[in-house]
Formats: sequence, structure tokens, C-alpha cells
Amino acid sequence: MTAPLRIGNASGFYGDRFDAVREMLTGGPLDVLTGDYLAELTMLILGRSRLKDPSRGYATTFLRQLEEGLGLAGERGVRIVTNAGGLNPAGLADAIRELAVKVGVPVRVAHVEGDSLPVPEGYLTANAYLGGAGIAACLRAGADVVVTGRVTDAALVTGPATAHFGWGPEDHDALAGAVVAGHVLECGTQATGGNYPFFQGHDLRRPGFPVAEIHADGTSVITKHDGTGGVVDLGTVTAQLLYETGGARYAGPDVTARLDTVRLTAEGPDRVRISGVRGEAPPPTLKAGLTRLGGWRGEVVFVLTGLDIEAKAQLVRDQIADAFARAGRQPDEVRWELARTDRADAGTEETASALLRLVVRDQDPDAVGRALSGAAIELALGSYPGFHVTAPPGKGAPYGVFEARYVPAKDVTHLAVLPDGRREAQEPAARTRELEELEQPPLPAPLAAGQPTRTAPLGLVAGARSGDKGGDANVGVWVRSEAAWRWLAHELTVERFRDLLPETAPLTVVRHVLPHLRALNFTVHGLLGEGVAAQHRFDPQAKALGEWLRSRHLEIPVALLPPEVHA
Repeated sequence: MTAPLRIGNASGFYGDRFDAVREMLTGGPLDVLTGDYLAELTMLILGRSRLKDPSRGYATTFLRQLEEGLGLAGERGVRIVTNAGGLNPAGLADAIRELAVKVGVPVRVAHVEGDSLPVPEGYLTANAYLGGAGIAACLRAGADVVVTGRVTDAALVTGPATAHFGWGPEDHDALAGAVVAGHVLECGTQATGGNYPFFQGHDLRRPGFPVAEIHADGTSVITKHDGTGGVVDLGTVTAQLLYETGGARYAGPDVTARLDTVRLTAEGPDRVRISGVRGEAPPPTLKAGLTRLGGWRGEVVFVLTGLDIEAKAQLVRDQIADAFARAGRQPDEVRWELARTDRADAGTEETASALLRLVVRDQDPDAVGRALSGAAIELALGSYPGFHVTAPPGKGAPYGVFEARYVPAKDVTHLAVLPDGRREAQEPAARTRELEELEQPPLPAPLAAGQPTRTAPLGLVAGARSGDKGGDANVGVWVRSEAAWRWLAHELTVERFRDLLPETAPLTVVRHVLPHLRALNFTVHGLLGEGVAAQHRFDPQAKALGEWLRSRHLEIPVALLPPEVHA
């Protein structure tokens, strides 16, 4: 029987824990170490970096991590696969070769390219999301390090697994299992207790990074190195499975994974088995991400202290509006938000204060820079009592926009550039399937009517994790018992969701039911405007949207509440 392939992850984003590469290479056995450095926002950052220096466009942090990591990986026989190549995988591959000579470590480097698409007028970057085939080809050719540009996050796992087990493009179930494992690994410590709603009772000061033990049939066990912090349990894996996904069909270039088939089983301390995953042919199109500069943004936060907070806020709004009118120019977009962080009869000045946030956007940098700073600063001696701001307003800052489009897979050239320099084209899937929504599964039987209830926060019963996909927000909600699932499935309808989160009321909200995970997944279309880089709202990536939902009160059956609540 083929031994499992042990794949660890050492990065969930560009800026993640620097020491993680060394920790993962020295903390326990591994076959492959991956690093995910690319988010939607990262592509914009790399695009601006490339404008300043065309030789860059890749994650330079990864190169510094390899100064020690190359030798450690070589000693332990660990292969490294990363998307840190960003917009310039060939450039990063060359830089790694130079580094290898410098540190005296012989290494075979390969890279994957072809994701770069023609950039339309007015845009910075345009990249298709490739699958794992190119990575697999590089590994089969003997590469020790494989660098890619824009691939799907899960491709960092499907590629090594395909190479190791010899899967073909029609091995949909096995590939789907690897996609699910890759999705759990991709955000690093989010699978080991990071950003986890039930964090109390676990040592989360420094969570270890996750490891997936992948088997030949695509089943896997999610774990972490012994002795590292954090926790791997059914809840942490469920939370990450729901993160930034939508319906039951999770499409990618390698396969469409059926999330409604996923089964999770606790296998012991810090070990969760993923099994039962079914796969379907991938869609005929690839997702492509485009970034552009959207304009200029300015911000000022006024601090309002003590009494008459609402009246003070209204005075500032009126004065700023008057200043814009006198200047003969108002920014294209003006957004105000009053955060009532103040408390009555507070014991400190800070807890007696509220924050009034003004954000402006315009195509003209002066409209959000000098115009805003002048209007705000001139109020210093002539506005509400106690006037001050958290920081002096400065020049306008550029903001970006991410757009998702879809291109025929056959129109994208997916190339593996092997260690010897040969260029091997990867064919798209011969059999594809148009992506369609599944019919919603039947709901469980509701709890018996007439049970006593108590008004309490949803979070006493349910966990949640939320995130962003372009301008849309995703909120996954799950519970840990069958009785709680029977209640949640009927209680948390789209209408109830909108009631609990009034910001979502005017927007399109779609609910997906995942019974095997005892979970509901909500997609809120348009909540984030033009995406994270545009900084449309206070929480631009919707990271805390799920925690807001958990804090909202509703009538919950007493039998579901923790004993200390209904005692």
C-alpha cells in the first residue's frame, strides 16, 4: 500500500509568520512544503511593485525564507512548492538558483507560467487561475523547488499529489479529495485554531501550521507537527472548509469538488480525517483575476467625547459639507460612519469617546487630499467641544479594484518549465461540465414545537467564519450537535439572516445547505463594493462579519444553550 504523502503549509498570505518555513522543516516529517502568498489584494501590490521595477513582481519574503530553508529542505528530502512567483515566476526561479549558488546548496528549480493574460487598457494585472498539472509535471521531472504564478490555492496540493500517486485527469474523486485538503491547508493556522470562534480553552498564542497526510484514494488526515500550539479538531477543519466557499459545487481547473459529500471524522488528538469527497469534471472556463487602480481615497477619524455624541457628529457632517460646497467641489463618494464606542459615566477618556469616520473617494487625488485635509484641519478651533482626530489627514492614497472574469480554458497556455529548461505544455481537461447549482438538500426534521426558549447570542450555539471573494462576502455557520442542526437549519433562513445583519438587507443573499457538516453557507453579493483593495467598508474583507452574526440575539431553545446559561 502506498504511504501517505505528507504536505505541510508554511504561509497563508504574503506577510505570514516568517519563521514558519524553518518551523515546518524542522518540526516533523514532511514530503512537500507549500506556501500560499497570493490573495486578490496581493496581485495588486505586486502589480504596483512591478511598475517600479520590472524585474520584481514576486514575493521577496519567500526568497529570504529560503536562505535557511533551502539547506534544511535538502537535508530532509522535502520538496517546496509555492505560488510566490506572483507576476514573475521565471524571475523568482532565477533568483532561487542564484541563492542556491550563494548558500552552496545544489537545487533543481522549475516554474509554471502561462497564467498571465493580455492586460486590458487601464488595468495593472490579468491572470488566469491555473490548476496543478504544471506543478505535477515539474515534480515528475525531478524539481526540488517549484515556483508558480497565479494558480488556485488548492493546486499547491493537487499538483504534488497527482505527481506522487500518478493520478490522471479523470480521477475526479481523488482530485476532489486533494482539493478539499488543499482548501483546508491554504490559510495556514486558520486550520489549527487561528481565527476560531471557540478559541477559549486552547493554547493559541502561537498555533502550529497544518499538515495533510494524503492517501492514494484522495482521502486525507489533517494534523500538525507534535508539540506545536493550536488545535486540529472537527470544528477548526469545518470552519476552514466553509471559508470563502459558496455552494456545494466548488469548481476549479482540476476538478469540481462536491462539498456536500465531505465527511469529517475525529481520529484522535489533533487528527481529523476527510473522506467521502466526490468530484466532477471541471468547468470549461478558468477564473481570471484583473486588478486596476480605482482612484484615490482619503480618510479622517474624528473623536467625539462625552455628552451629545449624535449632535457633535451632525455638526461635523454639516461643517464638512459646507467646506466642500465653498470649495466648489465635493468628492465623488463621501461616506460617514459613527461608531458608538463610548460608554456613559466612563472611567477613562478613551472609553467615553466615539469615533466618527469619514472616507472619501475620487479620481482626482487633490479632491481627497488637500481638499479633505484643509476642510478637516480648519475645524480645529471652530467645531464641537473637545475636537481632535486620531491622526492628521494626509495625501490621498490610491486604491485598487479586483475583478473576476472567466476565460475558456483552451485559450490559456499552461506551461511547465522543467529544471533542464524544457517547456512542457499542459492540456486542459478533455471532459468538462458546465457549473450548475445543485438542488438544495432536504432539511432535517425540526425540533418539537413548544420548547422553552431564551433570548441569547447565536454564538452560544453556533460557530461562524467569514471572508471575501471580490465584492461578495461569505459567511459559513455551523453547529456541533444534531439537535442544534435541526434548529439552525430552520431558524437561520435568508430572511432571518438579513434581520440579524441589517447591512445585508438590501442585498442579494444566497443560502447553501451542507447537512454532512451541519452547516449553512451564506453569500452576500455586493457587500464589499469593489473588493478589499477599494476599502469600501470598515471591515473590507468581511473577516468579522461572522462574529457580528454570532453576537446577535435571538430566541434559542434552552436545551441547546450551555448549562451555565440556563441553570
